[in-house]
Amino acid sequence: MHEPETVADAVSLLEQHGAEAALYAGGTELLLAMKEGLLRYGHLVNLKTVPGLDRLEYHQSAHELHIGPAVTHRALELSPEVAAQFPLIAKAEASVANVRVRNVGTLCGNLCFAEPHSDPAAFLLLYDARAEAQGSSGSRTIPLDQLVLGPYETCLEEGEMLTSVSVPQFGPEMKAAYQKFGYHQRPTLGLGVAVRLENGSVAEARIAVGSVGPKPVRVPEAEELLGGKDVGDLLGTASQTGPSVLDVAGRMAAEAAQPMDDLHGAADYKEHLVRVFLERVFAEAVGAAPAAQPSAA
Repeated sequence: MHEPETVADAVSLLEQHGAEAALYAGGTELLLAMKEGLLRYGHLVNLKTVPGLDRLEYHQSAHELHIGPAVTHRALELSPEVAAQFPLIAKAEASVANVRVRNVGTLCGNLCFAEPHSDPAAFLLLYDARAEAQGSSGSRTIPLDQLVLGPYETCLEEGEMLTSVSVPQFGPEMKAAYQKFGYHQRPTLGLGVAVRLENGSVAEARIAVGSVGPKPVRVPEAEELLGGKDVGDLLGTASQTGPSVLDVAGRMAAEAAQPMDDLHGAADYKEHLVRVFLERVFAEAVGAAPAAQPSAA
């Protein structure tokens, strides 16, 4: 176990030991995988010894939340400032795994591990969040939708570490909701919607889907489809001449998420979940009750 005193020291250790080294902050995913023999590292670099990496700050002038690599899920859940300025994040973090995991596990560690059945990468996509990474050649900014490449794979290069996540605040007119579904500790589906209304119509929509496919995704095609539509019409039942707009958007979202067969369910079942939950989450975001629909089970 190495205990660096600065980010530069940590990066240097990663460069020195290459594939034999791994960063360690909460370790809830990493240590379990190592105990199961799925991962093996000769050198663990403990980020908890670097001062300031547990900093959680809201920059009012920029309207952004900055999350350090040692900030735990529990810190985000319990922060009064996060609850006031980013209520969706506080609420979503409160349902991540269990309290034991949230007390130790970090948001940045969760993103770097890229477990496909996980919440944070999905709901952070709604905010157009970005990650800051530092390596031996310098630092760079990575849009969050480019960080995760697939199951347990990110775009971080060897010797590079995540140093913060920046989350822009929604505008004052934006409303949002995030829901998850699953029978196991890890979700089968996580779906978020953010909506800005003007005169009862959708002026802007954001849709993020996670846990059903190889990585969380935004769905621009479905977002554009909802643009300009009257909320009352969107939440009405399907017409006799065809499916509702939200059902079509749900199909687009399901296709974009690329559902996979796994222990959490079959791909066609996950596709059904996406379509059902899109209407539910949209209705929650705009403060309305969804139309009657089939059960997710």
